[in-house]
Amino acid sequence: MSTIRDVAKLANVSTATVSRVLNNDTKYKITDETRERVWQAVTQLNYKIASGPKRKTSAQDSGESKSHIKIGCVLSVTKDKYNDPYFMSILSGVEERLLGAGYNMSFIRTGIELNDSKILFNTFNEPITGLILMESLDHETYEYIRKQVPYIVGIDTERGDIDNVGYDHYNVASMAVSHLIEKGHTRIGYIGGSGLSSNLKDSRRYRGYYATMHAAGLSVNPDWVIDCMWDEAVCIEKINHLCTTRNFPTAFFAGSDLMAMAALNGLYNNGIAVPDEIAVIGLSNIEVSKYSNPPLSTIDVPMKEIGMVAVDNLLDRINGNKLLPKKVILPTRLIVRSST
Repeated sequence: MSTIRDVAKLANVSTATVSRVLNNDTKYKITDETRERVWQAVTQLNYKIASGPKRKTSAQDSGESKSHIKIGCVLSVTKDKYNDPYFMSILSGVEERLLGAGYNMSFIRTGIELNDSKILFNTFNEPITGLILMESLDHETYEYIRKQVPYIVGIDTERGDIDNVGYDHYNVASMAVSHLIEKGHTRIGYIGGSGLSSNLKDSRRYRGYYATMHAAGLSVNPDWVIDCMWDEAVCIEKINHLCTTRNFPTAFFAGSDLMAMAALNGLYNNGIAVPDEIAVIGLSNIEVSKYSNPPLSTIDVPMKEIGMVAVDNLLDRINGNKLLPKKVILPTRLIVRSST
């Protein structure tokens, strides 16, 4: 186990400086660079402030009461913490299931917040029993958390060493594109973004789109593949550009309902009729999608149930299930509305 001296040595500071940084002591001036070095050393060495006896391996083994079991959640959001209806629906399922089982949510963080070493350390310095992880995270952050938290269940994280719950991204993309092809469309574009990978084309949704187009003998025009980085403003800007050049497909599959509705907004502002000139289908079936103009065709993803099943798996692990990690794929279905 690392000591405060090990942290001081790695950060090239005194033990007193480490103590002041950890305790947020503002009496002595410490530069931001020094603080960052200390926090990096803390996370790298997996240093923990002594806080009582080591926890047992499971709630059953230790006889822990529910009040001593702390469960947290890491959200995947690109902007405001509570502004994405997809992840909020999953979170509502998580919270409902936890409360129903007699547990409380100890904390909610975002992947962006945990990029700050101080927030990362302060969040996981206290014993955390379990974690619902909706963000894959970078390797260093994930490995640090993995050492701190004995039980983690992911939601579409692509981490093979933990349980994961979600839906088949490749299959839903194929379902959406097949629907557009059945409607007679041959010039179909894609709107989406990338996750940890910097390349949109590595995403499972894009691969499902591309493979379905290829299987139907249709070509993919790179001008119609819009990487909007899951940002509505960027999506509208790129739709505006296509409308200006008059170089657009007859249909779009958007990798989320939010991006599909941003595309509808951009098309409406440019006087493009949906679905007469361009059809649009989204993905997730968030509540507001049925009220867009026109109502959005989409693929229904059981968001709330994903959160509930994730909690069931986490509590199962906490209660002693030591079987190999598993992946749970929930069913999806096509919802046809007026946008296609």
